[in-house]
Amino acid sequence: MTAVLRTTPSFVAPPPGSTGIDDLLAAARTRIRRLDPRQTFVAVERGAVLIDIRPAAQRALNGEIPGALIIERNVLEWRLDPRSDARLGFATRYDLEVIITCQEGYTSSLAAASLQDLGLHRAADLAGGFAAWKAAGLPTVGTRG
Repeated sequence: MTAVLRTTPSFVAPPPGSTGIDDLLAAARTRIRRLDPRQTFVAVERGAVLIDIRPAAQRALNGEIPGALIIERNVLEWRLDPRSDARLGFATRYDLEVIITCQEGYTSSLAAASLQDLGLHRAADLAGGFAAWKAAGLPTVGTRG
């Protein structure tokens, strides 16, 4: 039997032209609108579409926002791009106001920026995500504790 030598990987310099996640997130946030929970609530009341991109396990553990449309992150762009054959029936306009939420407001920022890249110029995100919504005392379902 041959022993396998395990070593701790050393830091590898990033490839030229690459961007770290912190910089990617900061850049996304410079071009999207970030709404606090109350602003999001008001926007939904006037007709904005709130989209929860969290995976099922996270929603089951933490709860959901009533009325939020569930579109998991891995299919978001296909479901909302008006050019996509896989789009949802309401996703026919580039001026559609959508607000993206995740658990804490990080992934949603990247997702909203991606939707803007598709031309959905009113895509925004819920700052602080579901956790901030719940902390603000706004309605939730399936929430433990």
